[in-house]
Amino acid sequence: MTQVVAVVVTFNRLDLLRRLVARLREVPEVAEILVVDNASTDGTGEWLRGQDGTDRVLARTLADNTGGAGGFADGLTWAMERGADLAWLMDDDGLPDADCLGLLLEHEGDLDFWGPAVLAEQDPSRLCFPIRLPGGTTVVHRMSEVEAAARDGLVPGVVIPFNGVLVTRDLVERIGVPRAEFFIWGDDVEYLWRAERDGARIATVVAARFRHPATDDLGTPMMRGRTTYNHTPSELKHYCMARNNTVNLRTYRGWPHVLMFWVKTVWFYLLTRRQPGRIPMSARAAYAGLRGDFTGHRRYLS
Repeated sequence: MTQVVAVVVTFNRLDLLRRLVARLREVPEVAEILVVDNASTDGTGEWLRGQDGTDRVLARTLADNTGGAGGFADGLTWAMERGADLAWLMDDDGLPDADCLGLLLEHEGDLDFWGPAVLAEQDPSRLCFPIRLPGGTTVVHRMSEVEAAARDGLVPGVVIPFNGVLVTRDLVERIGVPRAEFFIWGDDVEYLWRAERDGARIATVVAARFRHPATDDLGTPMMRGRTTYNHTPSELKHYCMARNNTVNLRTYRGWPHVLMFWVKTVWFYLLTRRQPGRIPMSARAAYAGLRGDFTGHRRYLS
């Protein structure tokens, strides 16, 4: 029987973590629920100590906040050590539908890295994160558009990592775990692109649903609607995005794509949403990433 281990990364969202753990305990296909407490300060650690070892839950608390990237690197390593055939990855503010995992498992053996449609919790007719459909430049925002693009219930080549996704042991053994030094933002894309480069079979299962709060201005239109930009009001998130996206594009897409990203960044913060201070900040972040320095985000940690 396939050993499916759920990996949950949490920090400072105890009410949402309680909700998620309760849902996962309702999912019979889950063998174990591994909760990585990312140095939270809201009482999560104390609550988890009471849950550890009960009803399939195992918990560990990290000494430092390593961000989502560090949490998933630790959790996925832990799942492999526990003998997982499949790891089901999510953070604490998402919530899979009760039948989400069962629908995903219908495609076991055909895929290596696959997941559900990720819907905005506030409006389930919309996607939480806009996605670019394969084979073109079309970016979609609504669930109806994803359903229209599906073939045999799948959108091949597309997945939103770390939001209810399944990854096989075989793939982890081939490509490793997420880059912990990324901290947040871009670690998921890097892992997806690393899997693509390895030839992984990737898809979104349209019938499977995972709900996640939509909080940032992802996919903000710019250049008169010709393209979009992933703006966030958080300086921490933006620093990591500018640094990690530059590194990802250089590694997997090449310098022309890096240049296009930088043209978009300058345009966006000079003309679309005027915040000229973001431009030198972004440049410092990108230069740090290209030099292999992944420590600069710490100055933005509260």
